[in-house]
Amino acid sequence: MNRVKKILKWFLLFLLIPIAYVLVSLILSFITVNSSKINQEGEKVIYLTSNGVHLSIVIPSKEMDSTLAEGLKSNIGDKYVSFGWGDEKFYLNIPTWDDLTFKKAFRAMFLKSSTLMHVTRYASKRNNWIAINLTKQEFEKLSFYIQNTFKTNENEKKIILENQGYGLLDDFYLAKGSNSIFKTCNTWVNTGFKESGLTSCVWTPFDFGLLNKYK
Repeated sequence: MNRVKKILKWFLLFLLIPIAYVLVSLILSFITVNSSKINQEGEKVIYLTSNGVHLSIVIPSKEMDSTLAEGLKSNIGDKYVSFGWGDEKFYLNIPTWDDLTFKKAFRAMFLKSSTLMHVTRYASKRNNWIAINLTKQEFEKLSFYIQNTFKTNENEKKIILENQGYGLLDDFYLAKGSNSIFKTCNTWVNTGFKESGLTSCVWTPFDFGLLNKYK
């Protein structure tokens, strides 16, 4: 009987961990940092987008900082470039959500692994992108944050993974940092906004935390 009680106790404790994680995430996602910046006017504009789970930052090509643009693939018709950060195995082994398995999700969340920057080029603006106004200083801080996430070689050049993109208009580059349940692709975007002085969440592992601030 005591053994059964002990097993039940550990089972309930195991269930409480993800519940606590979700509750804390929702509370911290709800709390706003730099709330006065939501409707500000600015000299620059960027866009926030999500594929349903994964946030990305989109920057007009003509506005991009030369240091950030250096080393990135580009075409004459590119008008916008999006930047996302995430787990390398998740990016390369799970191109669609149909490819997601419990084992792959577990590895991405709990096991330390290398990360990538996912860079996608667009010829036109998408209707579901959310426009965000920035001052010149905020834009420079955000550009520096994105640039500093790229891992570089001994010549300070970005390191591309050749022929690893999902299509002809996107590429993967080596990145700094490790993905975890506490540092997800969405916390990367949120941290960039926070460090740049933009409206953000205290912390959020989900895309809706930041999206709801600007909708």
